[in-house]
Amino acid sequence: MQVRVHVSLKPGVLDPQGRAVLHALEGLGFDGVQDVRVGRVIDLEVADGTSADTIDAMCRQLLANLVIENYSFTVTEPA
Repeated sequence: MQVRVHVSLKPGVLDPQGRAVLHALEGLGFDGVQDVRVGRVIDLEVADGTSADTIDAMCRQLLANLVIENYSFTVTEPA
């Protein structure tokens, strides 16, 4: 099975990487961008039948820092 995990900073957490991207976009002449938040995507290939609870545990224990980050995941079952 394919799992895609989306990790993003919680609202209110400073995002220096996002600010750097915003300033770079402004420097390139893109004036309409008001804010940028940078996150990450993690693609996993797991054994068929891996439970959502197991995937959730992976996210909580390693893939996301729950103090400052939120996460969500989607599972694509084999055809």
